[in-house]
Amino acid sequence: MRPTLSSFLVLIFLHALSGLNAQQTMTGSPVYRLQNPVSADYLKKHLRKKSPRLFLTPEIEKKLKEKIQSDPVVGNVYRAMQLNAKTIRQQPLLERVLEGRRLLAVSREMLYRMNILNTLYRVEKDPEILDRINRELLAVCNFPDWNPSHYLDVAEMSLAVALAVDWSGRDLPETTVELAKKSLIEKGILPSFDTTQTWSWWVNGDNNWNQVCHAGMIAAAIVTADQHMELAAKTISRALEGMPHALDQYGPDGVYPEGATYWDYGTSFTVMTASMLESALGTDFGLSQYPALMESALFSVLSVAPSGWYYNFADCGDKRDRKGDLTLAWFAVKTGNLNYFEKDRFLIPPDQMGRLQRIAGPGLIWLSQFKETGETQLPKAWKGDGANPVAIFTGENGYYFGGKGGRGSTNHGNMDAGSFVFELNGVRWVVDPGNQNYNDLEKTGFDLWGRCQECQRWTLLTKNNFGHSTLTVNDALHHVDGFAPITSFIPGDHPEATIDLTAVFGNDLKSIERRFVKDSPTSLLIEDEIQINENTRSVIWQLMTTADVEIVKGGAILKQDGKQLRLESLSHPELTVSVISLYPAPLQLDRQIEGLKRIELRFPAYVFEEGKGLIQIRLLPIF
Repeated sequence: MRPTLSSFLVLIFLHALSGLNAQQTMTGSPVYRLQNPVSADYLKKHLRKKSPRLFLTPEIEKKLKEKIQSDPVVGNVYRAMQLNAKTIRQQPLLERVLEGRRLLAVSREMLYRMNILNTLYRVEKDPEILDRINRELLAVCNFPDWNPSHYLDVAEMSLAVALAVDWSGRDLPETTVELAKKSLIEKGILPSFDTTQTWSWWVNGDNNWNQVCHAGMIAAAIVTADQHMELAAKTISRALEGMPHALDQYGPDGVYPEGATYWDYGTSFTVMTASMLESALGTDFGLSQYPALMESALFSVLSVAPSGWYYNFADCGDKRDRKGDLTLAWFAVKTGNLNYFEKDRFLIPPDQMGRLQRIAGPGLIWLSQFKETGETQLPKAWKGDGANPVAIFTGENGYYFGGKGGRGSTNHGNMDAGSFVFELNGVRWVVDPGNQNYNDLEKTGFDLWGRCQECQRWTLLTKNNFGHSTLTVNDALHHVDGFAPITSFIPGDHPEATIDLTAVFGNDLKSIERRFVKDSPTSLLIEDEIQINENTRSVIWQLMTTADVEIVKGGAILKQDGKQLRLESLSHPELTVSVISLYPAPLQLDRQIEGLKRIELRFPAYVFEEGKGLIQIRLLPIF
């Protein structure tokens, strides 16, 4: 092999590897570890000798092609991919255009295109599709870089290019393959080992960046191992050491602390990693058995309410789309659980599926591998502990409750401990304000990601406690590092969940516990047991809604979509509620949510006799 620039750079960077770990951002030792026998000798012995290595083996591919013809679900999704491919081929090639500090939209588009086009090429061998793959690769591999200052961009681009080389490389021009592999090394892997930069903090990070970036680097390493086996081994070994820092966040029960849509993002790359390692090396080194990873699929399913809205705490999106979830399909394959195989959603007409997920290639493979072994009944009441503990109650009449503890300083966290959402009869009566566009905020110079008590993040209604259905003491922000655990959970027909909010309010009161009770099939009881101290001036009970609100004696009546819900102040019927309109929102940078308002009940400290008190509010329908 002729020496190249990448060859010399590899030698330089390999000398720096031994000191790398000391310079990476650490999150403490992970609770569990993955098996890690990977070395250059290990790869030489165990790496599949021929491509494809990523997701596919000859046996898997043979079965996939058979299922496209014989299986209604696989065939239907494949037809949707064909329609997606037609749309892609009508689009211009990608350009290196940043949105703010991110190239991420371009990288994600490339990953989407390569998934669709390379899947079709593996099946149909259409030379026009191959030509388009070739031109797409030449375009992005001639970018000066893949924006390593925001390494998610590099990771998703690396996975896209690696997939194309692995699945179509035998038929692509040799010059394209050489350029692509050179780019995977020089623009993908090597910058992540640059100890003069801080952009590789994710190596031992505890959020979705860890999952996404290691997936991209592993894909690049597998595809370029024939050129640089030592670098490939060090990249994969580093990932096996680093990934547990993020995987620990699923524990102990599967709650993903960043919310349901971030579960889909981070987890999709984790399961792709497991799938790639299995196909390329014959093992995932214990990744699929990592504690609480499998349980997280249940969290994902339960996070979708009957209305189709997510329980959208943290930086979660609002509502899922119609088509099936391909990430869940991996869990269906591993468990045989029909709850994770969204057959009806995968069978909607192909022309109604729209744009498919950018993991459609491996996703189609997982669909072809599913074998039902049973369907576990979903719990009607469920609790998950962890960094952002949640409790969920469901039932007939579209009953859905989601409540949470946690702390504001969690990854993608908000000052929302004690908050909840509530649905009944197809209406989301109690809302979470959800997420808002990052770039719209960042381009103004807004510091969105600082998590100190005084940081700008907490001025936003979507991030602070004034925009959530929780309690506020002394009109102050929650204490950002105060953690609220779920201290009691009782399942059954009338489930209960109790959250200790004391730490959230620091020295502003003595103690406070919030209890949620499904006290009937159609109602929710919220009880707050409070002990004040000399610093307590007021306690404000808050409920966020987009419904119309009529103030009545002893509470309020909410009206939406021709239905009504009563808010009853059981403990203090003499106090009158107030309604604060939040549309338009207080700040220009706030998310504008039509009809948003905050219902308040204000309790001066003097109403709590002997320094103690109980607030009881009940939500129930009016038929």
